[in-house]
Amino acid sequence: MRTALMLLFLLALAAVPGSLLPQRPLSQTAVGQYFADHPELAPVLDRFGFFDVFAAPWFAAIYLLLFSSLIGCLVPRTWGHIRALRAEPPRAPSRLSRLPRHAEIPIRNSAEQALDIAEEELRDLRYRVVRRDGAISAEKGLLKETGNIAFHLALLGLLISLAVGKLWGYEGSVLVQEGQGFCNTFQQYDTYSAGPLIDGADLRPLCVDLEDFQARYEPDLTPASFTGDITYSRTLGGADEQATIGINSPLRVDGMRLYLTGRGFAPIFSVTLPDGTELTDLSAPFLPTDPATMLSEGVLKLPDLGAGRDQLALEGVFLPTAQDAGGGLLTSVDPRPLDPAVAIVVYAGTLGLDSGIPQNVFTLDQERIQRGQLDRVGSANLRPGESLELPDGTSVTFTGFKEFAALQLHRDPSQLSVLLTALAMLAGLTATLLVRRRRVFVRPGGMGADGSDRRAMVPGSTMLEIGGLRQGGSTDPTEFEQVVQRIRTALADRKDP
Repeated sequence: MRTALMLLFLLALAAVPGSLLPQRPLSQTAVGQYFADHPELAPVLDRFGFFDVFAAPWFAAIYLLLFSSLIGCLVPRTWGHIRALRAEPPRAPSRLSRLPRHAEIPIRNSAEQALDIAEEELRDLRYRVVRRDGAISAEKGLLKETGNIAFHLALLGLLISLAVGKLWGYEGSVLVQEGQGFCNTFQQYDTYSAGPLIDGADLRPLCVDLEDFQARYEPDLTPASFTGDITYSRTLGGADEQATIGINSPLRVDGMRLYLTGRGFAPIFSVTLPDGTELTDLSAPFLPTDPATMLSEGVLKLPDLGAGRDQLALEGVFLPTAQDAGGGLLTSVDPRPLDPAVAIVVYAGTLGLDSGIPQNVFTLDQERIQRGQLDRVGSANLRPGESLELPDGTSVTFTGFKEFAALQLHRDPSQLSVLLTALAMLAGLTATLLVRRRRVFVRPGGMGADGSDRRAMVPGSTMLEIGGLRQGGSTDPTEFEQVVQRIRTALADRKDP
């Protein structure tokens, strides 16, 4: 068991990098940023799997070693405990006076009746009682070892459950604007991770539309609540159902949980081309860079403006409550959209979306700007209804905004088993810490410390000798005295006539 404890500690230690370093299954962008910030250290860490700790071979090796060690410890201990449960309490020692707790009761009952009374009282106290050779052996507290074994069996079950969750579980994250939605397919997630035994056909059908999003704040502008009203269907073309989700109130359906993990704003633009063609309701999520004021940054990419036309990109900042900061700059002073505005820079050229090279949807490729493939053609601070006229006659109008919600859908088939095994671990640990194995022995007669017979010290009486023992070498005098007092009272109430 010592080896298992060392491996458990090592497993906990090995999991620390997973909480300190960005992990690829959670955020590829964060990992890329870490590489940019630490160009020398990051490749070394990546070589040893520190950016995907829980799938690293060395982490799996510790996990499997702990699993094997637990099985090797538990099998013999479990069989040994089963034998102990079936075995009778041991015979009473020849000298009860040498036990840690010892008492003698002068009685006027017959020896047999005294033993009958003592046996009855001990059984009422839930002791396992065996009477043989004119003495009583009683024992209880085997629940301590039962709890110990249950704790380690539950730990083994917890490890199995976590492995099942990693193999057959999946999760995906997506930003959804008001009035839009998504379905449970890998193609529609912004980021996702799935166990090695999961493929697209294993995803349960679910489609969700975000109807409305509400953010409420306290008077000091600290967030009070974020809620989203959604419509969802469990099958394609199935009946719609309504629900409201919040930060700590996910949607639970068919073993899946849909969490609300964040929020933000998506400014809306319309673009009027020189030939009069108007493109309306163009929007993209802008990510908050200052949670206190919800100042957000992002880019709206417009690759399809017609044959022969340059592609456009609107890069800028959204300010929910704009305030002039001087020098033509704006800042946000409130997270609530009381006076929304945008500060945008418009680029024209080739975005490179069809080059096959992955791009960040929230930023522009700065190398394309440096190489002249994207040219800056205008900039402005706009409030709703205001427009920016570009040199070629194209007009860009800021028409308003939508709110978006960051949603995460999670399925873990081991969720219930993890809960049950964790509760079993808690129950087993409680029994291990609170229960102690105790033994009580009762025999008529008594021997004095000098070896003299004390059975006739009181004329017409017999001595009933009681000894107590507690596992671990310590004793509980209060409990032992209660046992002695209960037997003494029962003997006094039921004297021989």
